[in-house]
Amino acid sequence: MQRKTFNWGIIAPGRIARRFAEGLSAIEDAKLYAVASSNEQRGKAFAKDFGAATSYLRYDELLADPKVDAVYIANPHRFHYETIRACILAGKPVLCEKPLTVNAAQAEQLMALAEQHQVFLMEAMWSRYLPVWQQVKRWLNQNMIGDIKLLQSSFAFPIPRDESDRLLNIDLAGGVLLDYGVYNVALSQFVMGRHPSKVLADGLVGPTGVDERCSVILNYGGAVSQFTCSFQSYTENSFCIYGDKGKIVVPAYFWDSNKVELHLFDKRPELLELPYLASGFEYQSSEAMSCIRQGKLQSQLNTWQDTLGTQRVMDEILAQVGVSYPFL
Repeated sequence: MQRKTFNWGIIAPGRIARRFAEGLSAIEDAKLYAVASSNEQRGKAFAKDFGAATSYLRYDELLADPKVDAVYIANPHRFHYETIRACILAGKPVLCEKPLTVNAAQAEQLMALAEQHQVFLMEAMWSRYLPVWQQVKRWLNQNMIGDIKLLQSSFAFPIPRDESDRLLNIDLAGGVLLDYGVYNVALSQFVMGRHPSKVLADGLVGPTGVDERCSVILNYGGAVSQFTCSFQSYTENSFCIYGDKGKIVVPAYFWDSNKVELHLFDKRPELLELPYLASGFEYQSSEAMSCIRQGKLQSQLNTWQDTLGTQRVMDEILAQVGVSYPFL
């Protein structure tokens, strides 16, 4: 018996939402059904590009549509909390772009609300689901590199000095940590499988009040993760995991990579290429669909506690660096 087509709705169809929509093409029983955008022309153009049946000017119109099975949210970080809340109250399962919210307190409130209303909620930390990162986890579970001693990663690209741009706008929850560094933190948590016992951060706060560079040490007790994220320069943008028997390298761009390397001290390197089925976003979408169909409230591959752990680490980093969002 053929499974019923799963109808996705997208709120805020921008650049990142295009990759989400492209990913749906690799899922046989999924389609983009509806789009909601405050820019009518953009919404209609996006819907046409990806064959969506309808586009809405208001988010509440999409949430009232009974044919929408789940909502993918891709608006700026500042608005995640209120948009997720509206989805939960409308009974619509949610997959929301990372970071789930601007801070851990907001995330905790939404998780409690999702549990109260029995609505699925998941942060779209898509890298965790990629074939490369699932291979990393298999190698770690097999103890291929022995005890983990050190993680090193970077995520840095220079950006134009447009102080009205989302990335530099403090009123939109701009800053390099929430946009770039969230990957360094979340994938450190993914590798270690626990939360750090200590966080040490140094950063540069720019004229708009947002963090433009963060250099961080996460102490996991016996192992540390060192990373830098920056709007000011290019870096290698790889992720290296060092153990006492070897290392695992996810080369640039580590958050969007289809290559991974295993280097053992006594063997030739093993180099794997694991290409995506489509854009790479299809893996998280498939997981969300599976959970929703099973009546789950969260994914075991990226639990609420996983998301909260990342949010709490970022809260601490921002506090140490000296960034405070005026709307919180």
